[in-house]
Order: sequence, then structure tokens, then C-alpha cells
Amino acid sequence: MHRLLAVLHVLGFTILLFASTMVVPMIGSVLMEDGQLIVFLEAFALTLLIGSALWLGTLRYRAELRPRDGFLLVSMVWTTLPLIGTIPLLLYFHDVGRVLTFTHAYYEAMSGLTATGGTVLSDLHTLAPSINLWRVTLHWVGGMGIIVLAVAILPLLGVGGHQMFRAETPGPMKEDKLTPRIASTAKALYAIYFGLSILCFFAFRLGGMSWFDAWCHMASTMALGGFSTHDDSFGHFDSPVLEAIAIFFMLMSGINYATHFNVLRQGSARPYWRCPEAVPFVAIVLGVGVLIAVYLWFMGIYDHPLTALRFAMFNTVSMATTAGFANTDFAVWPLIAPLTMIALGMFSTSSGSTGGGIKMIRAMILMKQTKQEMVGILHPHAVRPVMLSNRLINNRVLLSVLAFMLLYGLSIAVLTALMLLSGLDPKTAFTAVLSSLNNIGPGLGLIGPNSNYSTLNDFQLWLCSFAMMIGRLELFTVLVLFSPGFWRK
Repeated sequence: MHRLLAVLHVLGFTILLFASTMVVPMIGSVLMEDGQLIVFLEAFALTLLIGSALWLGTLRYRAELRPRDGFLLVSMVWTTLPLIGTIPLLLYFHDVGRVLTFTHAYYEAMSGLTATGGTVLSDLHTLAPSINLWRVTLHWVGGMGIIVLAVAILPLLGVGGHQMFRAETPGPMKEDKLTPRIASTAKALYAIYFGLSILCFFAFRLGGMSWFDAWCHMASTMALGGFSTHDDSFGHFDSPVLEAIAIFFMLMSGINYATHFNVLRQGSARPYWRCPEAVPFVAIVLGVGVLIAVYLWFMGIYDHPLTALRFAMFNTVSMATTAGFANTDFAVWPLIAPLTMIALGMFSTSSGSTGGGIKMIRAMILMKQTKQEMVGILHPHAVRPVMLSNRLINNRVLLSVLAFMLLYGLSIAVLTALMLLSGLDPKTAFTAVLSSLNNIGPGLGLIGPNSNYSTLNDFQLWLCSFAMMIGRLELFTVLVLFSPGFWRK
């Protein structure tokens, strides 16, 4: 019980920290005079009350967190913060007389914080601007992880954050640190994230977006989330320039932020070439985008090759990076094209990026291990260790990757089966699970780019919410809590 109270103490502080994010829609409400300031003031006060009660009530129990405490805390944070995120949504929809159930509100908040981008809302342009600001703020905060931000602050309170950082950071090589102190690491990551966000914001503005749209789409782009202020996403702007800007920043956010840090620290682009994921990630995504463009032109979907390249490249990069934007209804393309794009979203982004999926490094390790096994069959006595960028991959990492892939496949199978049993058609069920687990957003069937998740029932939405959370925290962080051994002393 003492350990649980110590975790609740840090959770209380995280909720207090999360309350500060409501300042963004408050400022937006005042500047755009949308009349919703009271909604966010009420939500802010309630969040402060909840956070203060937890933090002050457990003040005497604060202690250094153990590794298992870190996993519990991360899971509790990513379950609790969406609950807090529903408060402004529920208050707003109640005030304007529109129906929004708690299930829909929780799904929307979970989708925002996990940077998934699936939505249950329609007529987005009719929502109060501050509500759209809140949605994309959830994206931006969730993009690098509210935990990383908390890690930069917690040492000041006498609570170490290394265990939380290990549980939150994506990828199998979590021991690598950019700077000696974990707080400095978190600050460095957020400095890069913030700097790229500012560049993206002004690029969108110069590209023709309004200040409001530029801010909202910057937050979604950098988080690789996909929330938009319009139902037809980037198709609303019909601008190749804006789409090119989005492609660039989606690719930048799909690269490991540690690599960006090293580039700045060394003043050279060499870390991009030395990174085992960056070059394969960019090459595969752009290469597949070109292949899909050629295929669409050959099939007569588009009359001009440049038109085919524009739509194929934007939607391929968007889905592969798990951003989930769309500038056309790619669900009407021949099935092989959208399925390929969704498949890319399963593995292409780098570890340490804001993207979802199993990550490029796991896919590369798995492929190298598969190759080594085939060599071992032909040459049983050969000793050929698995190497990645001239670095030996030890057996612990290999086993971790294999176990992750097994659990990943099992999760897809079980969740898809539950979706099918709930009455969904196979195409919708399968792509809803893939899009949720990999934090992509749109799928096919009833949840295509021209539709949304409002057609799903409550049970299906809760399954998607669960899939988004375990996908964002890379399965083990959450599912380990269901093992009896975790709770033993």
C-alpha cells in the first residue's frame, strides 16, 4: 500500500501539471471570443482539485520509484489523463445542447493523448475554436509524452524519474541516454520538439493557412496525430504546398528525436546517416509512395503522373508515419494501395519518435535475426552475431524483440476477434484494430478517411481505446500489470 500511495503522489503532481495545458484553449477562447472560457475555467478548477487532493493527501508517502512503480505510474497516467481530458468536452457539448456520451468523450481524449487521431466528432469546423484547440493540445502534449515532461520537473521535488522514463520511452534500447542526467535528457527532447513545432507553425502560416489552422495542424503534425479542424482534413485546403510542408515535418517527427539532438550537438548531418533507422525509414516510405503513385497512374485512377504522385505521396507518408491525415478518400483506391499504407504504419517510424507501431529498429532486428537463422541452417557451425550499425545486439534484446512481436501478433488476433464478435465487418474490424494499436487513426470500411469512429458502438470504442493505450505504451508496459507476478512482493 505504501508503494501505491507513492505512485498516487506522483500521479497527483502529473495531473496538476496537466491542468496547465488548459491555459492554451483558455487563451484561444479569449482571443477568438468564442464564449467558452467558463468551460475551461471550470475544467481547470476541477482538475486542480483532483490533482491537489491526490498530491497533498499522499505527500508523506513520496519516495524514490522502483522499476515496477514506474510501469504502474505510466499506465495510471495514460488511463487517468484521458479522463481529465473529457471534462472540457463534456461541459462544452452539454452547454451547446449537443449529445456527447462519456464513451465518445473518453475515446476522443484517448485518441488525442496517444496521438492516434481517430475521432468520433463531425462538423469539426462548427465546434468552438477553443475546443479544437483543446483536441490538438492533447495531441501536442501526448506526442512526446506527458511523462517525459514530468521527468524534467520531478527531480526538483525529490522524486527520481528514471524508472518512468524507461517505461515511457519507445524502442528496445531504453538504456541509451542523451545526457548524463535523466532530467536533462527530457529537457533536451522537449527543446527539439518545441523548436521543430515553431518552425512547422510558421511554415504552415506562410504556406497559406490561417494562424488558427496553422497552430492546430502544427500540433497534429508534430505529434503525428491527425486531428484537424475540418472533416476532410488536408483535403479542405487543396494545396500541394501545404501538403509538401506536412510531408517534410511528418518525416522529421518520424525520426528518433535523439538523432535530431545529436545533429544539433555535433553541428553535422552525419548522425542521420549513422542512425540505423533514419535512412531506411525515409527511403522505404518515399520509395513506397512512388510505387503507389505509379500503380495508381497505371490503373487509371489519376490521369497525370504528377497528380498521382501528389496524392499517393502525401497519404503514404501520412499513414506510414502514423499521422493519419488525408487529402483524398484513399479508401476508394484499389485495396492493395491503402492496405500497403496501413502496413507501413505498423513498423516504419523510428524508436524515440512521436510515431506509433512496432518501430523500424524492431523490424530490422527481426529481419537480421531471421537471416541469421537461415544462415545457421546452411552452416550450423558458423558464428554470426546479429549486428546493427556495427553494434552487437545481445540475446536479451533479441529475445525482447521476439517476445514483443509474439505479443503484438496475439493482440491483433484477440482484438480483431472481439471486434468481429461484436458485429463489425472484417475489413472495418481488422483495420480498426491495426489503426488503433499502431496509433494511425483512419482505417477502411466504416472508419475510412471520409468517415470516423462514431459508427462504432460503445464496446467497440472501448476496445479501440484500450488498443490505443497499449499501442502507445508498447504493450509490455500495460500488459505486465495483468501478470500475477507483478503484484507479488
